[in-house]
Amino acid sequence: MPSHPVWLFDLDNTLHNASPHIFPHINRSMTRYLEQHLGLALDDANALRMQYWHRYGATLLGLMRHHGTDPDHFLLETHRFDRLHEMMVFERALRGMLRHLPGRKIVFSNAPRHYAQAALSIMGISRLFEDVVGIEDLGYQPKPGIRAYRTLLHRQRLNAAQCIMLEDSPANLRTAKRLGMRTVLVGGGFRTPAYVDVRIRNILDLRRRLGQLLVR
Repeated sequence: MPSHPVWLFDLDNTLHNASPHIFPHINRSMTRYLEQHLGLALDDANALRMQYWHRYGATLLGLMRHHGTDPDHFLLETHRFDRLHEMMVFERALRGMLRHLPGRKIVFSNAPRHYAQAALSIMGISRLFEDVVGIEDLGYQPKPGIRAYRTLLHRQRLNAAQCIMLEDSPANLRTAKRLGMRTVLVGGGFRTPAYVDVRIRNILDLRRRLGQLLVR
């Protein structure tokens, strides 16, 4: 691994904690969208949202495939936040840690770019990232599908062996490892799969594990 790698950061539950406020808001917004645009009752809309998420890795993909949903309209309507700054939960020391991280830094997220950029701005870390790659930049093909990773590598002109990917989702890291990336699993609550190179409980713990990741 080169001493100046390319760091690929997931956003939600990796750079910040989306579980307390943001994910519930997005889930409610998606369910409401299905109610309104597919004419479903609340329980049916919620069940279909979950069904598409489990089957395709993103509710949006199921809606596009089966209902002809406009992806940009869906993403805009379901990622509206009147007071996003009040919903963000993140480590105040994150900016300092990222500033001292050697190499290029890119956000690689299944979220829409406008929301990712807003979240980074609130955390005060926007300028530390070379690029923000959202679901629309991936042709609406989400992780862990291999097309998302190949699109990213082509768009950024990267060799997978240069990359270190940080994620809270083991499934997303499995694809990264298949392509030859180094992998960092962020968070607790599940076992550490064989395709994970380093496991950290919190993004700030990355500082202590750099030696393992930057070995030539």
